[in-house]
Amino acid sequence: MKNEHIRLIFGLKLKQLRQEKGLSLQALSKASGISQSYLNEIEKGKKYPKTDKITALASSLDVDYDSLVSLKLSKKLEPMAKLLKSNMLTEIPFDFFGLETAQLLDLFSAAPAKLSAFVNAIFEIGKNYNLTVEKFYFAALRSYQEMHQNYFPDLEEEAAKFLQQYVKSENEVLNENQLSELLADRYGIRISYFDEEDQPVIANMRSVFRKKSKVLMINKRISEDQRAFTMAKELGFQFMKLNERPYTSSSIEVKSFEEVLNNFKASYFAGAILIRQQELVNELQGWFSQKTWNPEYLNKLVLRFHATPETLFHRISNVLPKYFGIDSFLFMRFDALPGSQKYFLTKEMHLSKRLGPQENKEEHYCRRWVSIGILDHLSSKQQAGKYTKPIVDGQFSHLLNRNHEYFVMAMARPLNIKRQLNISVSLGFEVNDALKAKMKFLNDKNIIKQEVNQTCERCGIFDCKERVSAPTLLQKRREQAEIRKVLESLS
Repeated sequence: MKNEHIRLIFGLKLKQLRQEKGLSLQALSKASGISQSYLNEIEKGKKYPKTDKITALASSLDVDYDSLVSLKLSKKLEPMAKLLKSNMLTEIPFDFFGLETAQLLDLFSAAPAKLSAFVNAIFEIGKNYNLTVEKFYFAALRSYQEMHQNYFPDLEEEAAKFLQQYVKSENEVLNENQLSELLADRYGIRISYFDEEDQPVIANMRSVFRKKSKVLMINKRISEDQRAFTMAKELGFQFMKLNERPYTSSSIEVKSFEEVLNNFKASYFAGAILIRQQELVNELQGWFSQKTWNPEYLNKLVLRFHATPETLFHRISNVLPKYFGIDSFLFMRFDALPGSQKYFLTKEMHLSKRLGPQENKEEHYCRRWVSIGILDHLSSKQQAGKYTKPIVDGQFSHLLNRNHEYFVMAMARPLNIKRQLNISVSLGFEVNDALKAKMKFLNDKNIIKQEVNQTCERCGIFDCKERVSAPTLLQKRREQAEIRKVLESLS
């Protein structure tokens, strides 16, 4: 067990014993001869006392030395031990969210029975829903992004420093050749390429970094813009000296939250050097001033910046709050096999409200969202042999029975690395008068309007042609409402 865990457990036990004996910190200090400030540090899990001090504490609390230093907690506090052993308290940076581990420890010791029951319930829910520590890390990262409106000035500054040092022209767009040269010249990293014949086991990975030999292996099947992003991301790891990091593009085993966070930082850096913020802001200002909705403008931006649709949408989401005051939007990525009716929400981010689709493997997402409809459109193009560039579309999506409307724009394309996978990425903006004043094209009467919901199981649009499942959850809620009405009338 880690030293941090041992300190936390000892502090938790000491505080519990002191409170059970009805002793204040001052009284325990007087009885043991240990200063109040040092006792406070021990209880907060910041210090671990030496043998003579443990002996003094055991004597003052009338317990034997071995039971005090034992890592075994009482039955009431056993879930706390589970939490400590899970590494969550020490590996997730609660300070990012304004919390300290000591504050959490204080909460645990203030109401141990109730909080232990709550923590135990969290673990049970986690087991039932296969909530791994890795998923928790990614959820924490997503919350961190949302809390900061997905804009990070320190990472923008790192990207600006890099560009100033290594890129001569302000208007120069970095391509894979330049990025490859930078990796070789500045960091001694060589690029090699592989495919399913060379490396069949890792054929579906975008890249692998071999640290010892300083080789960045890149899949031959990925596109030019994906190769550029992969190299730019590796430059991010190297330039910002992010040592605790993943070495594969696809997560195999997540060892810590810092690894997840550093991976995000390197990705953000890559987007920032490929799509410079001021140039993107200038492009968006021009686009937003247009009075008609022109979806093909997004394909123009993809070509302009040599970026994937996903990188472009993430980068747009970075600059919207700071430069346009648009801070109520959602990002989604859906995956689907060509021609399939199964859709998987693999990435999501919600700024301000969680009203759009959210990860849900048990229910069927509403097919009326443009994010899903565009995948069907892509499949049709592929079957007819007419796919040549990303499919782009947009629509007003009005959430059924709620006073919320989103304008959602989406792009869909095949994922080169996996021959049988299509993806769509979407940005959805909560529509109001202020947004329409900033995005002039939202006043275009030709934009399609669609009533949507989150999933079929929750939806009351009974004549929906796209429905693939009965509204079971909606019916259950209505039955419960009827029961409540009858019970109220009987009282």
